[in-house]
Amino acid sequence: MRALKFHTLAAAFASVLMLILLPSQSRGHSFPLRSDPRVGWTVTTSPTKVTIWFDGELEPAFSTIGVYDSEKKRVDKRNGRVNPSDLTVLEIDLPVLPAGTYRVYWKVLSKDTHVTEGDFSFTVAVKTP
Repeated sequence: MRALKFHTLAAAFASVLMLILLPSQSRGHSFPLRSDPRVGWTVTTSPTKVTIWFDGELEPAFSTIGVYDSEKKRVDKRNGRVNPSDLTVLEIDLPVLPAGTYRVYWKVLSKDTHVTEGDFSFTVAVKTP
C-alpha cells in the first residue's frame, strides 16, 4: 500500500514537472498570413494602401501600422486601423509614392492579449514604356 502511494505521488510529481519544464505551444498570438503589397515585392504603381491579414482577431485600440521611406521618414496618411468589418485586417492609406523602397512596421495585440510585431519592405518601381 505504501509503495502504491509512493508511485502515485511520484507519477503526479513527474507530470507536474513535465508541464513546467517542457515548452508550451503558444496559442492566441496573431501572426500575419499575407499582405498587399506582398512582402518583398516590387510594384509598378504606387499602392493606395497597405493591408495585412492576420490569423486571429486584433484589438483595434492597441494595433498600429506605419510606412516609412528609405530615409526613415513616415510616408503614410497616419490613419492606421483595424478594419471594423474584419478584425483580422490591419490597414493604412498611402499617398501616391514615388519610386523607392518602403518599410512597413506593424505591432498588434490579439484578442487574448498577446503582442506580435514585425516589419517588411516593398518597392515601387518606375513603370517603363
